[in-house]
Amino acid sequence: MQVTRREFLAANAALAAAVLPGALLAALQAETPAAPDLSTWERVRAQFSLDPALMHLASFFIASHPVPVRDAIEGYRRAIDRNPFHVVEHGLFAEAEHNVQMKVQAEVADYLGARPQDVCLTGNTTTGLALVYHGLPLKAGDEVLCTTHDHYSHHESIRLANQRSGATMRMVPLYSDAATASTDAMVDALLKGIGPKTRVVGLTWVHSSTGMRLPIRELAAALRARSGPPLLLVVDGVHGLGSTDETVAGLGCDYFCAGTHKWMFAPRGTGLVWANADNWARLRPVIPSFSDLDQYQAWERQAPVASPTNADRMAPGGFHAFEHQWATAAAFAMHRQMGRARVAGRIRELNDQCKAGLAANPKVKLHTPISPGLSAGLVAFEVAGVSPADVVRQLFARNIVASTSPYAVTYARLAPSLVNTADEVERAVRAVREISGRA
Repeated sequence: MQVTRREFLAANAALAAAVLPGALLAALQAETPAAPDLSTWERVRAQFSLDPALMHLASFFIASHPVPVRDAIEGYRRAIDRNPFHVVEHGLFAEAEHNVQMKVQAEVADYLGARPQDVCLTGNTTTGLALVYHGLPLKAGDEVLCTTHDHYSHHESIRLANQRSGATMRMVPLYSDAATASTDAMVDALLKGIGPKTRVVGLTWVHSSTGMRLPIRELAAALRARSGPPLLLVVDGVHGLGSTDETVAGLGCDYFCAGTHKWMFAPRGTGLVWANADNWARLRPVIPSFSDLDQYQAWERQAPVASPTNADRMAPGGFHAFEHQWATAAAFAMHRQMGRARVAGRIRELNDQCKAGLAANPKVKLHTPISPGLSAGLVAFEVAGVSPADVVRQLFARNIVASTSPYAVTYARLAPSLVNTADEVERAVRAVREISGRA
């Protein structure tokens, strides 16, 4: 249950009218300029202060703050710097109508197709995964099944949680070659990997290793339809959130963890976990919350918390960079203004162009599926005779920012996004052709 200022900070009774919650929100809104025109992709790109001398094809790594987000951060920063106690106190603990934190949850929930009370605000994907896995009531004899394709943060969140619970982890491959994988084959591989001790399944929506976008809806449906004990599905969704036309709350997963400072363009150091009320109730809190009244009152009484765990109780408490956390709403509002389907269509268009151009080069091996249904905004590839790291170095020498995938087996990556143009994609493909010796 969300804390109110009256209940949580009753000792701080009378405040001047100028800093009452309603006046505070009005003052904060006055600090933020009106939303810009985002009707064309040129206008969208103009929101970013990226170095114009470079072609930025690794923007998925961490966002450059667009103008609406920068304005929101700066507005909150000015307000907090002028009156840190009252702004932060009211922003966190005011009643729902005036509570800034709850307004952020509402904006995020609208994009996810969820209820605000089911959104937990975190700092990044890693924190969200750790909160979920450490919160699950696993015990010795239980097993968490994940895949060989998941990121370090996912595997390590499971391993560290299992060290405390006594549960075990097992990894299975869903495919041997991402470029030729099919939905049916991946569903079959996942179902065959489930063992008698499996209680939780961990999947990654978009693999940053290869650019594969898992068919989460189909995988989740297959897990639900199988016979045997019900399994909980935890999804690392960071590279799907903001790049696909999907409603997270309808994907079929039980826990969805994602940073919002990548494809969503939210402030650096922000993230979320979504689950429904029943699944929040399964978890044990890991970090004291500043957002749940029941937990605070139980501490006051020195008594156990009687109500079920919820998203607010799982949210890490303490003081954060609130100008960043609260400005998350501006990024989600920007995506709402641009339109989820329109954004996904643009990213798909540019990535299809990139994949087609690379695939036409006989010296390039494409690892990302051609199918837009099994890919999103990342394109992974190899150039014959040139290491991935050297491909990235040579691209940068041509003022193209690319990246390598941080895995034991690594590939070069290009990630066309809303900050790019079709001409830039063509120039990047042409540069790879030069590097491969096919000029």
